[in-house]
Amino acid sequence: MNAPLSGRDFLKLLDFTPEEITYLIDLSAELKAKKKAGEPHRYHEGKNIVLLFEKTSTRTRCSFEVGGMDLGMGVTYLEPSSSQMGKKESIEDTARVLSRMYDGIEYRGFEQEKVEILARYSSVPVWNGLTTEAHPTQMIADMLTIREHLGRLSGLNVTFFGDAQNNVANSLMVACAKLGINFNACGPEEQMPSPELVSTCQSIAAENGASIRLCSNAEEGARGANVLYTDIWVSMGEPDDIWAERIRLLEPYRITDELMALADPDAIFMHCLPSFHDTKTTVGAEIADKFGITEMEVSDSVFEGPQSVVFDEAENRMHTIKAVMHATLMDKE
Repeated sequence: MNAPLSGRDFLKLLDFTPEEITYLIDLSAELKAKKKAGEPHRYHEGKNIVLLFEKTSTRTRCSFEVGGMDLGMGVTYLEPSSSQMGKKESIEDTARVLSRMYDGIEYRGFEQEKVEILARYSSVPVWNGLTTEAHPTQMIADMLTIREHLGRLSGLNVTFFGDAQNNVANSLMVACAKLGINFNACGPEEQMPSPELVSTCQSIAAENGASIRLCSNAEEGARGANVLYTDIWVSMGEPDDIWAERIRLLEPYRITDELMALADPDAIFMHCLPSFHDTKTTVGAEIADKFGITEMEVSDSVFEGPQSVVFDEAENRMHTIKAVMHATLMDKE
């Protein structure tokens, strides 16, 4: 099998060409088909990977664990209390120790610099499961999901609503620019992507026949969109006392039935999850009690509606993370 990404780290999408990203999407679809058909694909029997989690997660952890086991690998999960990284042992030393024992290292946590240091000092591939600045594995899943439902990527219109400076919005903008998708960041001016990243993505998008736009009017952002995307208003690790300000800023950007009606008739709704669309969670109930709102970034009717593809998107995390691991762990021909 062709192995164009053998030995590569997977840290951020800016490191990859459109062709390489498309290769990962295609490989994800191939591995998904094998999984659905019950066809074994234990290509990495005898290898082992380690998952370093400074931020907990449902989808990311399960995707790496199931994906690793499907590929025939042993999987070790290290939560914050199980690792000495950054406490009694430097990130540099952790990378050099673990890469002597494992064939791949996943990191999910805070600063992008941490995963970059891990990769610099590791002798095996390092995969970014999420940092404050980037969420690249989510993007491969998102692009596969969009292609499955809309049949193509190039030329589509994707709008992200809400906190457009967070890691998901930043990575989505990069993915769209690389793949020729028109991207619109729709949110308050205080929470737009950095001018430097916008400029970089505009240049990349122009090379691929697409555009990057910013707007603060939700109706304008929804009009004609093929994909309406949002994320939680307060990310993991941010202090609880910012909820009031975030709600004030972002409530106008809640994705509702009215916004979906302005989009393309075949438009889909996407969310990387978890989502606060009702009061069935502890946080959702607390927010309702404190601020009097029962829905945050998306209305329950949209989340549960026929245009929502969030659970296809969640499942695709597993198939695409498996593709990233397989592609980077393949032996070179």
